[in-house]
Parts: sequence; C-alpha cells; structure tokens
Amino acid sequence: MVGDEAGRRIAGLLAGGRVVVLTGAGLSTCCGIPDYRDREGRWKRAQPVSHQDFVRSEAARRRYWARSYFGWPTLAEAQPGPGHRALEHLQSEGRISALVTQNVDGQHQKAGSEPVLELHGGIGRVVCLACGHALSRRAMQERLREANPRIEATAAAAPDGDADIAEALHAGFAVPACADCGGVLKPDVVFFGDSVPKPRVGAVMAAIEAAAGLLVVGSSLMVYSGFRFAEQAHRIGRPVMAINLGRTRADHLLAAKVERDCGEFLAGLVP
Repeated sequence: MVGDEAGRRIAGLLAGGRVVVLTGAGLSTCCGIPDYRDREGRWKRAQPVSHQDFVRSEAARRRYWARSYFGWPTLAEAQPGPGHRALEHLQSEGRISALVTQNVDGQHQKAGSEPVLELHGGIGRVVCLACGHALSRRAMQERLREANPRIEATAAAAPDGDADIAEALHAGFAVPACADCGGVLKPDVVFFGDSVPKPRVGAVMAAIEAAAGLLVVGSSLMVYSGFRFAEQAHRIGRPVMAINLGRTRADHLLAAKVERDCGEFLAGLVP
C-alpha cells in the first residue's frame, strides 16, 4: 500500500498512464548486481574503464575482459526482482508509455518487458569496432574460456558484470580478436566518457514530450545522460517524480520523491 503523500502522487501518476519510466542501478541491486554509487551519489569504487582507454590501450582491454570473464556469470545468472516484474505489469496494462533504462543488465527483458530502450546499450552483446560483426556475450565467454584454459581466480562481483580480481591476472589474460576481421571486440555498451547515440536521446526526448510525466526509479541521475531527461521534462512542464534511496541530482526538480526500496514500493502498486 502507498501510505504517504509522495507515494500517493506517484501512484496517481502511474494510474493515469502515459508515463516515461527511467530506471537505474538501484532497481537491480536486489538481484545481486552491485551498483556504482552510495546514497549520497558518491562513487563506491574507482570509475569504470573509459571508452578512450579501452580503444587505445591493449592493457586496458586485457584488464576489462579478465575482470568481465569472472564477473559476467553473476550478471548472466541474475533474475529479475520485484521492481522489474511490477514495471512489466504496469507496461502491459498500458500505464507506461516508454520504459527507458540506464542499466545494461537485461533484467527488464528477462521480466518480459517490451519494448525497452537501453540508453547505455546491453552487456549481452559484443561488437567488433572495425567491421561491426556482432556476437552474444555467451559466445564471447566461450571464446575467452578457450583462450585462457588454465586461469582461475577468486572474484568478488562488481557492477555491470565486472569483478574484483588480482591485478597479476590481467597481464597474462588472452583477449580474442574478431573472428571476421581481427579487429577489437567491445561490449555493446556506452562506456564512461562515451556519448549516448543521438537517436536514443532523441527517442527519449520525444517520449517525454508526449508523456504525462517522468518517473525515475533507482537512479541518482548523477550521470548527465540520465539527468538531462529530468531537466527536459521539468522544462516543458511535465512532473518529475522519483523512487530512490538517497540523494539524486534532480532533487530540486522533483514534484514527489519516495525514499524506499524501489522494488518493494513498485510491488505494492500491482496485484
């Protein structure tokens, strides 16, 4: 049940339909997927690899793929939480006009949501930067396993399929090249320091223009790629509301905010 005024306002927004929902890492923490920031919006760990470093440095690519090799199984085995399932229910009822996620974990799709606009891409896909050849992350995992048959490590899960492993493992880690052209393989995600493709940004802006309001779920909006949508919604007179534990960059723009576990709150809105 929704017991406070902010909660009632959010429930009312969703009941009216035509809501753009923007989700972040806080929605997936209950699935065993760590997030990047604390309740004050500060980094919990070092910033993730940048696009520039990944492209320019073979050592950075070895480090990324070594950590991903041990971290990706946690992400692959994770199952949707109550928040993902509640949003799928609301979307299927026509209450959500656009479901946009900053997450790359694929949990919305696992819950049955369709369509989902993945603002930062999807970790389940890998692409060649030279020829565009694509393969699944599962297929890439097998190629990594074949290239590193003797490697073993104790790993602690980190955000977005990353893992904390001993630095010594990075140097000797073998990274396969594209099977078609020998080019560099990269997960199909927007890395730190990269730009979200303009067509995705335009699609979200158009959805906000046509919406009754914007609901932010489990995101601090500290990254501008998400914050700009709150700014735009507020600029054109659409109410911006949030369900998030802790501070958001858009707190001064919010018409209502519930500081509760977002999965628990959303589950209380559906049968």
